[in-house]
Amino acid sequence: MANQATVRALKPPSQINVYEAKTHFSQILERVELGEEIVIARAGRPIAKLTAYIPDAPKSRQLGTLAGLISETPDAFDPAVDEEVAGLFEGPSGPESI
Repeated sequence: MANQATVRALKPPSQINVYEAKTHFSQILERVELGEEIVIARAGRPIAKLTAYIPDAPKSRQLGTLAGLISETPDAFDPAVDEEVAGLFEGPSGPESI
C-alpha cells in the first residue's frame, strides 16, 4: 500500500480561481496544512502554487572552530589606548580643548 506522500505526489494539485481563493482562504489553508497542493489560477491560467511550509532543519554548529586563530595584543585594554580611541570618535576633551 502506498503511503500518503506517494499518493500526494501522484495526484495532480487542485486548481482554483482567484475569487474562490479569496473567498475561502481559511479553508484552503486547512487543506494545504493537510498536505494538499493547490494551484491558484486567473482566467484558467495558473499563477501560483500553495504548498505546506516545511522549515529547514537547524544547522548544527561546532564550538571551538576558531580556537587559536584569534589573539589579542597585550595593550588591547590599556586605559591610555581607550582614551586615545575615544578621542578619535569624540574629539579632544579636557581643559586643554577649551
